Amino acid sequence: MTIEVKICGITDEEAMEAAAAAGADMVGLVFFAKSPRAVTPARAADLLDCVPRALTRVGLFVDPDDHLLDAVLNTVRLDLIQLHGHESPERVEAIRLEYGLPVMKAIGVATAADLDAVPPYLEVADRLLFDARPPQGADLPGGNALRFDWSLLAGRAWPLPWMLAGGIDAANVAEAIRISGAPGIDVSSGVEKARGQKDPALIHAFVRAARGG
Repeated sequence: MTIEVKICGITDEEAMEAAAAAGADMVGLVFFAKSPRAVTPARAADLLDCVPRALTRVGLFVDPDDHLLDAVLNTVRLDLIQLHGHESPERVEAIRLEYGLPVMKAIGVATAADLDAVPPYLEVADRLLFDARPPQGADLPGGNALRFDWSLLAGRAWPLPWMLAGGIDAANVAEAIRISGAPGIDVSSGVEKARGQKDPALIHAFVRAARGG
């Protein structure tokens, strides 16, 4: 099985080119103002100019209103919407229908009980992402370099494609895949040289490690 890899929170052309050259499957752009990885719609459009069409272009949103979604999607050609906030199943379905794009819903995980939130999303989302639940009062819902107990996902069979995120880097990605059984990995802080700044060398190393290279 080939592991899907998503490089999220890209903010410059060098990192975007590195993700494509390394063989990533997805590239993510963050449309959440509080994030150090946030980009404007115009900047995102420029960054995606150098992306091969084979790469899936993902826009990350956190509890977005229609105004923000309109502003981004009228400017940026996305293939997938990632919802990383507290969006209800009803809101996920509404966004999916309104914009005609597949949706990946992020689920914050700290304990096994957090996985009880999954079933209502199975009928309205196209993909799932399991990320470490942020600490109380944290500004960011993801990209915090936090990991959760990956064994909570072990042996679970989800009817949707899914990815694992949270505190993963080239040194531990093989372990994360082995323990969780994840068919896909989403990385952001794990390939950064500074907060919000991707390192091309780390991107290449991460993709190699994820694929057993």
